[in-house]
Amino acid sequence: MNERLDRVLRLIDEANAQDPHREIWQGKVQPKELLYGLRMTEWLERLRPEASDLLRIAARGQHLRRWEVPRDGYPATREGYLKWRSYLYGFHADRVAELMAQAGYAPESIERVKTIVRKKGLKTDPDVQAIEDAACLVFLEFYFPEFAATQPAEKLPGIVRKTWAKMSEQARQLALEIQFPDSIRSMLLQALETA
Repeated sequence: MNERLDRVLRLIDEANAQDPHREIWQGKVQPKELLYGLRMTEWLERLRPEASDLLRIAARGQHLRRWEVPRDGYPATREGYLKWRSYLYGFHADRVAELMAQAGYAPESIERVKTIVRKKGLKTDPDVQAIEDAACLVFLEFYFPEFAATQPAEKLPGIVRKTWAKMSEQARQLALEIQFPDSIRSMLLQALETA
């Protein structure tokens, strides 16, 4: 890894380590967004081992300082969720841009990462698709079982199908390799059969 990339990833990790929300993972209490960034990096490595430095930065910074824009600051409706998510794309892109500038990246590199983090060109830009794939895989592997327990059973198939529709064929194949609890696996497969 080159020195500049190492520096910006370290800056991202240091920022995300300030997350006041915690998650227990492998017996250790860790900041949630720090853990999320590391999980994005791991999935990106599986999806695109040859990923560019800029794509690696986008993956690690996908949720940079997310706790600063809480979901409950927006209405508890679908429209409120979409506004929150849309705002976050720009928020994360701007925070990553600041750290990239601090690490000495050129403006055109910073703009490219901002485009990826904002998910401009999903389905047409391979780098944006790789970030979306990694995000979907992180969600399915680490967050879906807990999330599913909070949702009405009749809504889950639609959520699964929407997630699946955003993923590339490569990501779908990798998703089928995740070791889900039996109840979650059967629900996922049933939802996909009716897609």
